[in-house]
Amino acid sequence: MVTTIALKPNHLQRLDLSPAQRLIEPWLQDHAIPKYEQQLRFAIEYPQNSDDQREFSEIPEVRLWFIRLDAIYPWLPFLLDWQSGELVRYAAMLVPHQFSTREGIQYNPEALDIFIMQKVFVLASWLPRQGLESESKLKAMAQMFGYELDSGLFNLIASP
Repeated sequence: MVTTIALKPNHLQRLDLSPAQRLIEPWLQDHAIPKYEQQLRFAIEYPQNSDDQREFSEIPEVRLWFIRLDAIYPWLPFLLDWQSGELVRYAAMLVPHQFSTREGIQYNPEALDIFIMQKVFVLASWLPRQGLESESKLKAMAQMFGYELDSGLFNLIASP
């Protein structure tokens, strides 16, 4: 069952994470996070003039809210609904990019490398603590961005 977090302009302008925290914190306390794998979406409401063609990820107030959210919950990509494009949209909030109407999101390649590897390292540590297998999940996440992760990487991560 997909769950949606509604973000209103006042949440974004005040960097108020309460809509996400009200949902995620009880899941953490109940140790229920694994049940919500790829079940989370965001509904963003932010006023724009009719001549403002920017995507939400190009609006500083929206991006800053997501940067703050990611600082608190760096493992959040595990919860995002990947199939609906929520993971890609989340990455756009955190990774410098350009938007082309013809080609879609064009991430800065080096910044995307850093984002992917940081999430791999965070989730490779966090998923096992949740009692979940991590290698196949992380390979699938990286593939969403066109990356192939070698199993040898996971051997390196597991080494002391």
